Amino acid sequence: MQKYLLLIIVGLGLAASAVYLLVAKPVTAAQTEQSSVVFNADGTMQLPTGFRKWVFVGAPLTPNGLNNGKAGFPEYHHVYVEQKNVDAYLKTGEFPEGTVIVKELTRVLDPTFPDSSRKEPSGRGYFNGEYNGIDLSIKDSKRFAKTNGWGFFTFGHHPLPYDKTAAEKPVTECAGCHIANVAATDMTWIQFYPLLRDKKGY
Repeated sequence: MQKYLLLIIVGLGLAASAVYLLVAKPVTAAQTEQSSVVFNADGTMQLPTGFRKWVFVGAPLTPNGLNNGKAGFPEYHHVYVEQKNVDAYLKTGEFPEGTVIVKELTRVLDPTFPDSSRKEPSGRGYFNGEYNGIDLSIKDSKRFAKTNGWGFFTFGHHPLPYDKTAAEKPVTECAGCHIANVAATDMTWIQFYPLLRDKKGY
């Protein structure tokens, strides 16, 4: 009797181990492949966190003073991408599914000249002022099939604090411009980011 009882216990233990392996592995894989952003049930996105620790790839600037006072984005665009996705792009020339690109805006520091520049000990030029908003794009070919596989979100163009959630922006506000101008470079302004453009990851 004890012999059969021992066999039953061992059998149950093996069965439990098999179930654990079958269940645990997919969960781990799913967590590894999970995007860095969180979507709410209504399709809106939560404000991302921790992105300032990602790879900084560039900071284009189009100040008002050089655009008749009406620049579409008069701030610096501080652009961040996770290391794993930068590495993938440098190898393949394309971003993998789930890639998130964060563009945090900072105003030009207190312009004193008509071209929006100012003078500092280093010389006359443009310098970073206060934070002024976040734009974000995410690659998800299924969710955003109608816009070349990328979705675009804005958490406000204003000083901190930023909006807590954001809905996908209409095609006319973001995706349309990317489709018209940078569809050939995975919907991203690669030409403005030397690290990605030149594919030299040191």
